[in-house]
This record gives sequence, C-alpha cells and structure tokens, in this order.
Amino acid sequence: IVDERGVKSVKERPKELTQMMAAAADGLGSIAIDTTQLNMSVTDPTAWATAMNNLGMVPVGLAGQQLVSDSICVPGFDPSLNMMTGITPINPMIPGMGLVPPPPPTDMSVVKEIIHCKSCTLFPPNPNLPPPSTRERPPGCKTVFVGGLPENATEEIIQEVFEQCGDITAIRKSKKNFCHIRFAEEFMVDKAIYLSGYRMRLGSSTDKKDSGRLHVDFAQARDDFYEWECKQRMLAREERHRRKLEEDRLRPPSPPAIMHYSEHEATLLAEKLKDDSKFSEAITVLLTWIERGEVNRRSANQFYSMVQSANSHVRRLMNEKANHEQEMEQAKENFKDALTGILTQFEQIVAVFNASARQKAWDHFSKAQRKNIDIWRKHSEELRNAHSEQLMGIRREEEMEMSDDESTDTPNKKMRVDESALAAQAYALKEENDSLRWQLDAYRNEVELLKQEKGQLFRTEENLTKDQQLQFLQQTMQGMQQQLLTIQEELKNKKSELEQAKEEQNHTQALLKVLQEQLKSAKELAETNGHSHEDANEINVLTVALVNQDRENNTEKRTQGLKSEKEALLIGIISTFLHVHPFGANIEYLWSYMQQLDSKISANEIEMLLMRLPRMFKQEFTGVGATLEKRWKFCAFEGIKTT
Repeated sequence: IVDERGVKSVKERPKELTQMMAAAADGLGSIAIDTTQLNMSVTDPTAWATAMNNLGMVPVGLAGQQLVSDSICVPGFDPSLNMMTGITPINPMIPGMGLVPPPPPTDMSVVKEIIHCKSCTLFPPNPNLPPPSTRERPPGCKTVFVGGLPENATEEIIQEVFEQCGDITAIRKSKKNFCHIRFAEEFMVDKAIYLSGYRMRLGSSTDKKDSGRLHVDFAQARDDFYEWECKQRMLAREERHRRKLEEDRLRPPSPPAIMHYSEHEATLLAEKLKDDSKFSEAITVLLTWIERGEVNRRSANQFYSMVQSANSHVRRLMNEKANHEQEMEQAKENFKDALTGILTQFEQIVAVFNASARQKAWDHFSKAQRKNIDIWRKHSEELRNAHSEQLMGIRREEEMEMSDDESTDTPNKKMRVDESALAAQAYALKEENDSLRWQLDAYRNEVELLKQEKGQLFRTEENLTKDQQLQFLQQTMQGMQQQLLTIQEELKNKKSELEQAKEEQNHTQALLKVLQEQLKSAKELAETNGHSHEDANEINVLTVALVNQDRENNTEKRTQGLKSEKEALLIGIISTFLHVHPFGANIEYLWSYMQQLDSKISANEIEMLLMRLPRMFKQEFTGVGATLEKRWKFCAFEGIKTT
C-alpha cells in the first residue's frame, strides 16, 4: 500500500525507482536455479544486499558471483552427511556458522522491501503492525502452510515464488486459496516463513481475485514426522554403537585361557611352581586342574608332587612377611626417634618464647613485636602439645603390645615383665608430669602478662574480656594442679607397690633357698640314720607347712590396716552390695555399680582391695567350659563363726 506521500515521491524521482526495480529483478534472476537469466548488472549493491538479507538469502556480488557458499548453491553439499560420520547436523540458517550473515538484533526493526517476480509482485507488510503469529514448530518440519493466496494463483506461480527459498519436493494446492509446500531440507522452511505477511499481486491487475495477503506457517505432515523419527532412530543406533565400541575399548582384557591337563603340561607346570617369579601363574593353573577333576589314580602322584612344591613356598612367604614386619618396626623406631627430636626442638622454641615474655626482655619490645611473639608462642605450644600427644599414643600402643606379649610368657617372666611395665608406667607418668609442669609455667606466664596489661590499660571492654580470660586460665591452672597432685599420688603408689613386690620376691627366693637347704640336710640325715619312708614324708609335710605359714604371714602383711577413709567406705559399700547377692557377683557387675558412685574408680582397684581382705571376700568359679565365670562372695560371717 502506497500513500499519497509515497506516490508524490515516485513522481518526482521516476528514474531512481526504475533503477531500483531493475536491481531487484537482477538479484532475483541471480538467485534462481537458471543462472542464465542474469542479464543486468547491479547498480546499487547496498540496497540489493539489504533486500536479499531481509529475504533470508545469500548476498550476490556485482558480477553475479556468490559471496558466501550455501547448501542451495553448492552442488556437492549433502546435509545428511552427519548420519555416516556422527557429526551434528549443521543448519546453514544458524547465525555465526559462516553460511548466512547473523540476523539483526531483536530491538532493531527489520525493513522489508518489494520483491519482484516474473508473474507477480510481493509488497511488504506495514512495519508498524506486529509480526505474524506462527504455531509451534513440529519436529523435523519440512512442510509449510501458505494461506491467503489469490484466487487466480496457479501452481506454477506458487512454485516461482517459493522456489527461491529452496528445492521444492511437492506442492499440494487446494481450491480454497491455500496450499501446502514441502521442501527438501528443514532450514528452507525458515526462509519461507519470512514471506508471511507479504501482499501478493498477479501482474499489474487490480482485481481482488488477483491479490491476497500471504500467511505462511508451519505444517504438521506425517511424512516429515516419519523421516524425523527414522533419523532419530539412526542417530540412536549410532550412539549405541559408539558407546559399545567405547565400552569394548575400556573393558579389561579377559584372563588367558588355561590349557588342558596332560603329562607334558604337568611337567612344565611343576617346573614353573619351583620358580618364584612364575609361581602365581602356575598356582592358578593347578587350582583350575584340581577343580576340573583331573586328579585320578594315575595322576595322583604327579599332583601330590605339585602340591608339595606349592607347600614349599609357605616358608618363603613367611620369611618375606617377617622381613616386611622388621622393616615396618625399623621405620616405626626411626619415626619415633625423629618425633622425639622434633618434640625436643619444640620445647626449646617454647622455652625461648617464655624467656622473651618475661619482664626483663618484654619491656624492650614494641607493641607489634609483642603481639607477634605472643601469636608465635601460642602456635608453637599447640604444635608441641599435638606432637607430645602423638608420641604418648605411640608409647601407649607399645605398652599394650607388651602387655599382650606378657600373657603368653611363663609366671616367672610375668613378674619381670610386670616390673618393666610398672617402670614404663612410672616413666610415662614422669613425662606427663613434666609436660603438665611446662604447661603450668606457660599459663603462669600468660597470667603475669595479663596482669601487667590489666595494670597498664583502663577499664574497657577489652579489659573485661581479659579478666574473663584470666579467670578461665586460673580455673584451668587449678585443674592442672589437681591433676598434677593426683598423678604424683599415683606415682607414689606405683613406686610403693613396685618396692613391695620386689621385697616379696626377695623374701620368697630366700625362703626357698633355706627350705631347699633344710630339705637336703634332712634327706642326708635320713639316709645316714636309715629312717624309713614315713620320716621323709614327715619332713615334706613340715616343709609344706612352713611354706603355707609363710604365705599366711605374707597375706597377713598384705591385709594390714586400711590406708585411707576412702577404702573403708568402699569396703562398706561392697560388703552391703555382696550381702544382698548371696550367689556372688563378678567384678564387672560390681565395678559398674561402684562407678555410679565414683566415676574415677577402676575395676583393678576394686579387685586389689578384695584380694587384700581374704577373710571378708572370697572368689569362686562357676560354670563349665566357655561359661566359666569368677564371682566374688561376702564371707565375713563365716570367718567369725570359724574363729
């Protein structure tokens, strides 16, 4: 539609309009399949490039040569090449692929111009109107619906207009001014959609039957959907095949096939079994043969020799294991020594920080330097404590291993190991005592520093927080002191027990020597005097009575007066508990009851206390075999009756 203003401009400049129409006709002739129709040169290349870009087609040069290759213009292009190579299909209409220039931004209005054909002319729609609406694109769409055709439009005219968008495979025209056009490729549909909204006029006629507004939209065709499904199935098959090839490539190789049994193969296998490098392979073959049932009377001797060869490797494997264990123990010792050296150096570094934090040197440092020294000292103390805990854990593990080894030794060795274990515990307690003392010194230094800062600064929020820290540190210091006192008491108890055990051992050894000498002298006297066998038995009974008397004296020594009020309280509670349990109770049950009253008490302490009082508590065994159980009973009333 041309308004009066447009007509006026045409009348003023008829020559320029004629040149523009000639350029449009020239461009359409170059895009058509028959390139021989290009008989006019382009006078305004900029206008022609804009018109062809709006149409969605490839720009053409001045001499008719194509500027960019397109699947329509390149004769050897095969869009279905992706089906054989597995390459993703390329749409020439996609911007940025190099086949079509990128479309203008959405915020810019696209200027559509007049398109001239041989039999008709296409006039662009009003740019102020909204773009024509389209339905959702079906998958694999190659067919478009074209409505609003002139009544006098023929199939040849429709083909002339739409073959500029690409190769047409079929046109189905209806009697009611619409048709369906099927293209060879999917991207050609996008070019045809561009023509939606144009007004089509046949020739120069003004009859209503010779004009109509085109409406181009996507059409849903069964052929398109079938081809799309076939293509998707083909792509799925290619993907499955590609995955299978990848799985076959990544699958681990199958084990080698095992040969069948024969005397020759058995001889070779026996030689392989003797070789350390081929033993693992040969033992697999031997196991397979035995599982297959190749052993019979004829081959039993040969299989026995191979089994014997396999058994000969047991000693080698045990030696290898022992060597590896020795290397592991050596590595543990090296790590322990290195950790001890590192801990010593940490102690020296912490000592340097503590010395620098005293008033003699502390007053000469600046505030920033003091802050850095304080941070470094705290970090070093944390590392020192972590390393000391790690070293103590290693030593505890060694002590546990030693205790496990003790259970397999003889009774005489057990006493020696007990002494060494007590000595190790005493040494560990000493080290813990030293570490706690160092931590106590560090806390004291921190308290002194906090007191100095408290005297220098005003009463602010920082001072309040420091007071809280000071109280917390004092509480922790008191707790550490209590821990230190308890550890010292435990150390004294352990030392006294160790000395008592040594004295008892020396006493028993001396008594044993005296009894042996008396027995020898008595036997000699009996032999010289000619006494009978009854006299010798009397002597043995006398020695046994002396030994029992000595044991009773030792038990009386052990059952001396109670050491503290706490032990008397424990004996009263245990007596009450066992009195209401006439069949007795095991030490675990008794310990679980006592732990509710005193969480720090251990089962070993309760058992030692019960053993010290044999006239009040006695131990009995109940059950048989796996159900054998030790129970403690209260027997004080029985002791009173017997006395």
